[in-house]
Amino acid sequence: MAKAAVALASVIGLAFGVVVTAAGPARADAPAVKDIVQNYGNLAETIYGDALAKARDLDKAVDDLLAEPTTEKLAAARDAWKAARVPYMQSEGFRFGNRIVDDWEGRVNSWPLDEGLIDYVDAASYGDEKAENPLYTANIIANKSIRLGPKVLDASKITKEVIGQLNSALHVESNVGTGYHAIEFLLWGQDLHGTGPGAGERPVTDYDLKACTGGNCDRRRDYLKAASGLLVDDLAEMTGNWKAGGPARVALEAQGDNVALSSILTGIGSLSYGELAGERMKLGVLLHDPEEEHDCFSDNTQNSHYFDQVGMIGIWNGKYEGSKTVSGASIAELARAKAPEAAKRVDEAMANTLAKLKAIKDKADSGEMAYDQMLAAGNEAGNKMILDGVDALVAQARAIEGVVAALHLKIKMEGSDSLDNPTAVGSK
Repeated sequence: MAKAAVALASVIGLAFGVVVTAAGPARADAPAVKDIVQNYGNLAETIYGDALAKARDLDKAVDDLLAEPTTEKLAAARDAWKAARVPYMQSEGFRFGNRIVDDWEGRVNSWPLDEGLIDYVDAASYGDEKAENPLYTANIIANKSIRLGPKVLDASKITKEVIGQLNSALHVESNVGTGYHAIEFLLWGQDLHGTGPGAGERPVTDYDLKACTGGNCDRRRDYLKAASGLLVDDLAEMTGNWKAGGPARVALEAQGDNVALSSILTGIGSLSYGELAGERMKLGVLLHDPEEEHDCFSDNTQNSHYFDQVGMIGIWNGKYEGSKTVSGASIAELARAKAPEAAKRVDEAMANTLAKLKAIKDKADSGEMAYDQMLAAGNEAGNKMILDGVDALVAQARAIEGVVAALHLKIKMEGSDSLDNPTAVGSK
């Protein structure tokens, strides 16, 4: 979920009511908008379905870990978490343009999170309090009840329902109790290496009832299982939303042609600009803060950013390669038929962005320099790699705006202080 994101109005061309054909007669190879929308829905259904399948694999790996807490089983659960991120990140281009997705997203991918809400933390690095969050160190694993304003949450038994009530508790976005990043913290623990090498190092004995470390191992086990099970439930819900006749498809299909096309372009434009370039990448460099890396416990951020871009390219081109291949009418084909120069700029910008994010991924995957090390103050080479990615994503967003203008559409693109008003970004 974007932190400190602001709406950046990108009002281009005419109002929604103007038909796309106002740009001139379509060539014979221009796909019908209804076919673009149908294939877009097919992409969403398949990608979320793949994310669901990988979440079920993760849930099974958690079961195996809890049945036999060994370093091998913990490593397998961590690998399953990383594998689960691959299809999910390719789905993020469906956000912003589809309200049903954006309203739901915080349950599965909200970040950053104040992990002291969930479990024990290192007080020396984390601190004891944060003025804007009374639940900063609530540690629900260690406490069977916590006060949420005027009410007390009964956490005597940790369940899906209980942890779901932690999300945005007291209207604080960093109170996150569910989703990928809560599970990530539970599997890796805090990354106490700062901008040095190394990820979180939670000991497997934190889940061992006989040789328990960290205290409350029974409740930590319950929390991890509730979180992994709830992730499956949430992804099953979204997959169902995109099935034929599902509410996400119905909502998109009920829109006029221009609004449907604008929804698609809003998704990839906003993810390119305000969310990925701004909140997830530029902000971390401005603050030189490893807490601002998206997958900060596991040091998997390079892969999450890369697969965000893979997903945007897939949505643009109407193609996805996963458990099955989906390919069909796309907004790229429409743009190439009606505004070939604008479409070419998007194609080139997307290829350049993929190359910049692939360079970050390759550097981090090699073990030479992790993403959090790239953020460090004084690491000019690392900072430049991230900022090159930021610049490419901004150029990609501008190219998307060019297609919006050429097709006489109108979109509202998400922004970020880190891009739009960097002087307003203060250090923690």
